[in-house]
Amino acid sequence: MKRGIVSGALLFAVFTVNAAAAKQENYLPPWNPPPAGMQFNVPPVDAIADLHGDIVDPQLVVFFAGNQFMVVHDLLAAFTRAHPQYQRIYAETLPPGILASQIEGGVLVMGNLRITLKPDVYTAGKDAIAQNQQKHGWFADTYDYARNPLAIMVAKGNPKHIRGLQDLGRPDVRVSMPNPQWEGVSKQIEASYRKAGGEALDRMIMDTKVKDGSTFLTQIHHRQSPLRVLQGESDAAPLWSTEAYFQQQVLHRPIETIDIPAAQNAVGTYTAARMKNAPHEQAAKDFLAFMQSPAAQAIYRKYGFMPPH
Repeated sequence: MKRGIVSGALLFAVFTVNAAAAKQENYLPPWNPPPAGMQFNVPPVDAIADLHGDIVDPQLVVFFAGNQFMVVHDLLAAFTRAHPQYQRIYAETLPPGILASQIEGGVLVMGNLRITLKPDVYTAGKDAIAQNQQKHGWFADTYDYARNPLAIMVAKGNPKHIRGLQDLGRPDVRVSMPNPQWEGVSKQIEASYRKAGGEALDRMIMDTKVKDGSTFLTQIHHRQSPLRVLQGESDAAPLWSTEAYFQQQVLHRPIETIDIPAAQNAVGTYTAARMKNAPHEQAAKDFLAFMQSPAAQAIYRKYGFMPPH
């Protein structure tokens, strides 16, 4: 009799734990719908969210600045419909600084995977493209195709009552910030801090709060910052507005967007560049032309990006 009671209690406990686990939201990437085929993805143990498509013998290789990850699947599908001769496409959506280092060094290692593919097209912020052109002379031609302002992502209900950038300097507000070593957006965000609160605010968030642990520096801002807000590890994350739009309006996640006034904001311009040594020169030309088409522009508008001009 006692054994039956104990067994029943254990079964009830297991059921309760499983039911609680089933109710717990899973916010882990990847956030794009995967391609067709056998699926094996075990985040956070084994998930490669920022490598997309066909890595074997691709006909086109595109390196996208990471915060465009939500656009990539629709964009590449539309491109293959417009150019059916290109069916095997490989893309990366890592931070642009990482991509630039990959181009310069010729290799990227993720886990046990070694990637030596060279890009045909590289997209990044307009300033980063200009700097790399001046330093390396990598690009044959370029095109500005989208713009994006900054915003602040907070949890639904805004529990810390964050009204603007100055509140990110409060000691009780945990901030998720891109690491300046890897992410160009950190420069725009810091410029906005200085507009909102001078050098003192920038130092508070990027020095004092980094040292005491209340500012967390990410390595993949477009993945880590939304996830940290969703999981309650950070209270606020300044980021490009489309990243908040995607989580809130497309994935319907429990976050809110705090707008930054125009006088304190920065608007980034995205530039696509065709590589001079593109392994697939014609495909690169076709893709750059496609980025200028109404079809491509409509996809960027769908995910909240502003037109280039």
